[in-house]
Amino acid sequence: MRSLYVSVVLLQLIGTCLCQFPRPCANSEGLRTKECCPVWDGDGSACGALSGRGFCTEVEVSEEPHGPQYPHSGIDDRERWPLAFFNRTCRCAGNYGGFNCGECRFGYWGSNCAEYRESVRRNILTMSLAEQQKFISYLNLAKNTISRDYMISTATRAEMGENGENPMFSDINTYDLFVWMHYYVSRDAFLGGPGNVWTDIDFAHESAAFLPWHRVYLLHWENEIRKLTGDFNFTIPYWDWRDAQSCEVCTDALMGGRSPLNPNLISPASVFSSWKVICTQPEEYNSREALCNGTGEGPLLRNPGNHDPNRTPRLPTTADVDFTVGLPQYETGPMDRFTNMSFRNVIEGFASPTSGMAVPGQSTMHNALHVFMNGSMSSVQGSANDPIFLLHHAFIDSIFERWLRTHQPLQTNYPRANAPIGHNDGHYMVPFLPLYRNGDYFLTDKVLGFEYAYLLDPGQRFVQEFLTPYLQQAQEIWLWLLGAGILGALIAAVIAALLIVGRRKWRRNQRRKRALSYEERQPLLHSSSEEGSSSYQTTM
Repeated sequence: MRSLYVSVVLLQLIGTCLCQFPRPCANSEGLRTKECCPVWDGDGSACGALSGRGFCTEVEVSEEPHGPQYPHSGIDDRERWPLAFFNRTCRCAGNYGGFNCGECRFGYWGSNCAEYRESVRRNILTMSLAEQQKFISYLNLAKNTISRDYMISTATRAEMGENGENPMFSDINTYDLFVWMHYYVSRDAFLGGPGNVWTDIDFAHESAAFLPWHRVYLLHWENEIRKLTGDFNFTIPYWDWRDAQSCEVCTDALMGGRSPLNPNLISPASVFSSWKVICTQPEEYNSREALCNGTGEGPLLRNPGNHDPNRTPRLPTTADVDFTVGLPQYETGPMDRFTNMSFRNVIEGFASPTSGMAVPGQSTMHNALHVFMNGSMSSVQGSANDPIFLLHHAFIDSIFERWLRTHQPLQTNYPRANAPIGHNDGHYMVPFLPLYRNGDYFLTDKVLGFEYAYLLDPGQRFVQEFLTPYLQQAQEIWLWLLGAGILGALIAAVIAALLIVGRRKWRRNQRRKRALSYEERQPLLHSSSEEGSSSYQTTM
């Protein structure tokens, strides 16, 4: 409870904002002044200052030393983020958020951001057919809609000129915005000259920030879909892959089946077969010393199960997850992919989920799913091209949540110094703007306004996983049921009417027959009477 309280207080001091690069700042003026404090239309002031929503302030970066994995300094725009681009940004007050403090921070709603609401992420395999189809349609809408608020950088800061005279930003669709972000945070560092790069650098993988960074990434993705669709009840579903023997979500009704024409492609019956990937050619970018510019590079690739079994012998099991959650230490040793007995390193997949020891050359847990997909999702920089990425990372995040609830760590358990570059407690997450510190999101999802259906208590879980889908299914087909009921009633009424009419005709026919029969017998009765009378008159 103490750590939860501290986390809530910390979140009150920082604002949320959506990611790289806010459109109002992606220009020469923003680069020249190094200021990204957009006006909030609600009161016409920067950061909504006149309404007390936030204020424009100097960026203060952590000076704590990072680890030895990256020995360079001053050559990469992501170092000491975001100072290469901006040194003044909005800081939002209270529950306000957004790049101009015009929105609410995670979990809060309403014009004054005073309403706390908890959303539930659910298992995609237990959702109704209509819900699954809606999720797929939202993904496709995001893939085909240019982001209204954000742009991407297509060049390094140095290439844009000392005073920003050559701004190089580009429009991008909402889905690919997040693909590009995942590429940018994990790309190699340019050291100068074609092909001269430093590969042992990643601001969101292979160390402590792996889980907090992806948690914020998913929250932002969720928020963008809500704004795009107007469906503010939307949550990212998860795929519970424990003990799976195959890709259970790789069907045409969900994330796309295997093409019968080419096993590496998506089935033509799936909308994802028409998707084009971006940021999947790091060797080419490195050879040109250029950034991915968001241009389409070919179809989405996936061939689940046809991977190298020596690297990934199997998918994770329930026992693997339970062992991992039981590890008490978040980070140990060098805090990188060679760390032993670290919850983060095991869940990320660089260590064994049976011993906790690092296993170079093998991919377990999180990494195992990426390798198993054997396609676009199997390369770190381009992995977010595959929408299964979202389902997978939502489930990884739920395991992180289980660990937080089991061990209830204080924020001081998160590494303060000497983690690989970008991963210390005080380092800001690349490439989010304004700013999120890694350690500030080393906290339970309850503070951030979301929950996982399978982690609810049994009663709530029954409602979310069984009753809610049933009621939604009923709601979706109620018109059909009503029509069927009315039609059934009409048919029953017609049958009843026919039976009544038939019964009445039968009765009339019976009465007519009896009448005819009576009339035919009358002469015989008269004759018999006369004969009877005479016969009584006997000779006796």
